[in-house]
Amino acid sequence: MKRFLRLLILLVVRVLGWPRSLKAAHMAGKRPVGAPRILLVRPDHLGDLILTTPVLQVLRDHVPDAHITMMVGPWSSEIVARHPAVDRLLTCAFPGFQRAPQGALVPYKLLFSTAQQLRRGKYDLAINLRPDFWWGAALLYLAGIPRRVGYALQPGQPFLSAALPGSEVEHATVANLRLASAGLVALGYEPLAEPFTPEHYPTRFVPTAEERAWASERLRDEGITDETPLVVIPPGSGGAVKLWRSEAWASVANTLRETLTSSQQARILLTGSPGERALVEEVARGIPEGATLVTNASIGQLAALLERATIVLTVDNGPGHIAVAQDTPSVHLFGPTDPRIFGPWGSSTRHIVLASTQRCPTCPAIPCGRLDWTAEALPEHPCVRVIAEQRVLTAANKLLCMDLSI
Repeated sequence: MKRFLRLLILLVVRVLGWPRSLKAAHMAGKRPVGAPRILLVRPDHLGDLILTTPVLQVLRDHVPDAHITMMVGPWSSEIVARHPAVDRLLTCAFPGFQRAPQGALVPYKLLFSTAQQLRRGKYDLAINLRPDFWWGAALLYLAGIPRRVGYALQPGQPFLSAALPGSEVEHATVANLRLASAGLVALGYEPLAEPFTPEHYPTRFVPTAEERAWASERLRDEGITDETPLVVIPPGSGGAVKLWRSEAWASVANTLRETLTSSQQARILLTGSPGERALVEEVARGIPEGATLVTNASIGQLAALLERATIVLTVDNGPGHIAVAQDTPSVHLFGPTDPRIFGPWGSSTRHIVLASTQRCPTCPAIPCGRLDWTAEALPEHPCVRVIAEQRVLTAANKLLCMDLSI
């Protein structure tokens, strides 16, 4: 029934959007008069938005007078709200990304109402930044935007005016930059220079002075000075299958505390969202000398804490990408997600990925790419949990240039 409903909606979208599509095709053949109006659509959560930030900067650099609007989910708006390249921020409760159930017709009602909203923006170019997001491609089509750039994936491809061939294994930031380059060409500008590397196209999320002051005060209250070695561990993730063992985090924290302590006693900081408080406390119970727990920080305040860290140890999550944006040395534990696509976008000498080599019983490949396992099925999918503690310590040793012999 759901499949039939979607096919019917796709047909309705094609028919209703056809008149505007014809007009848009005529407009696409002409260079915009005045400053180009650009719309970017990205429905994802924190980490994916961090990986998208290089696109904002290159568009601003190459089209300085452009008016750039970005539409994101309210769950990740803080990542781009402060970016200097963004002129206007729109939020949309994109279907499929709310991590909450919704009625069968809600996504389609939202599609038509949001398209009506976007028509008022009179955009010259729109980029659907998530490759497999057909809803976003249909949205741009219904909004009558003349230049609609995205990846050639079904069922969204027919709604695009420029569809790039997808690549099975390519970093998400590279994929984003390819779309930005195609968007520039569609507007009549030169494509972006390659290679697409972190050195040439870094991510960006900068804490404010107020957020840095908050972090400094929070740490001082715990007796942590600027000279104190600080290990920060954000152990949580939106998918339970991506979590490591709490006792392993505690063991690694205890070892690193002993190793880093010299004239200043090293400290452990555990961070998380309010909903991850129980997980953070579980890790803390395995650290006899105690740890500082922070689960009430805003995203910007968290960035300020990560910026202050000596090293960050984490799983595949948003805080990990925020740490990379601060260029704080970091170790990232990966399992079901592919680090070649979603890994840290930064120098491999400062950001190390430890990927599980464990093939789970019912998974056809490593990594499997699936995150929606039920609680009952999780024991059969231990990929991240079997990563050895010694691998994490060795990676930390490499970053800290220390001998962690245990």
